[in-house]
Amino acid sequence: MAEEKKKGLGRGLSALLGDHAASAIQAVSSAAAAGPEGAAAIKGLRTLAVEKLQPGKFQPRRSFDEDRIADLVESVREKGILQPLLVRPLPGQTDRFEIIAGERRWRAAQGAKLHEVPVIVRDLSDREALEVALVENLQRQDLSPLEEADGYRRLMDEFSHTQEELAKAVGKSRSHVANMIRLLALPDPVKTMLEKGELTAGHARALLTAADPLRLARDVVGRALNVRQTEKLVNDEGKAKPSLGGRPAKPGKDADIAALERDLTNGLGCKVEIRSLGKGGEITISYGSLEQLDDILARLAQAPRSEADELDAV
Repeated sequence: MAEEKKKGLGRGLSALLGDHAASAIQAVSSAAAAGPEGAAAIKGLRTLAVEKLQPGKFQPRRSFDEDRIADLVESVREKGILQPLLVRPLPGQTDRFEIIAGERRWRAAQGAKLHEVPVIVRDLSDREALEVALVENLQRQDLSPLEEADGYRRLMDEFSHTQEELAKAVGKSRSHVANMIRLLALPDPVKTMLEKGELTAGHARALLTAADPLRLARDVVGRALNVRQTEKLVNDEGKAKPSLGGRPAKPGKDADIAALERDLTNGLGCKVEIRSLGKGGEITISYGSLEQLDDILARLAQAPRSEADELDAV
């Protein structure tokens, strides 16, 4: 079963990145699984002095948790570097290399006072280097929720990959990819709470449908509510919200409208609300920053006008 999953993942990577870039990621995994003796046969595997390496310009991580780096340093001292770094030669510089994947291991090696680290050298273009860096980090499953969400968004925006393709490549469900991307629609203060660990991704997903996510987020943090309690809080807010003129709230939305809202939200990566007003209605698109607004406008400009399903491919 494990072998079948590995083969399926390989096909997903090749379909997403192409054989050349996908083989670079697979070589790193193969070298780690083979151990010191079997890894010798891996193409491009060698050791390099730590000072010959430098961080990659396509690093998708926003920050490095010092406590986790410290834990990794202890592991490196005890066991060494178990998984080689993926690097590429720096153009025009003799014997200098840029890290594509593995900067945390490189930092830990320095903390452990290692002079050399195992690396796999691959000649990758800028495009391939960015794609590989994003996908490799997403596969490692130790990114923050917003780093993961931004990784998916960049792969969709900059390389026109679909949610389905990304899900297959990183071994996730399509709904997981869609739900993570939706986190980017949260207000910036709520995203800060998420980055600081005051809220979990589960809390954040529940808050996406709130009319005032920031107010509820502060309530969740202040009362130390769990995810189920947060979902109830958001649900109660919706039930308590009066309609215009103080009249009783109208029944819930039509199922087809609600489904279309979900599809648009998943396709655009931000919260979308549809309201019926007589024969017509209105669509509200929420965004968290001017940069995200630019992204939304660019996607809408590129999306086919007659095929709503194509929003998933944006």
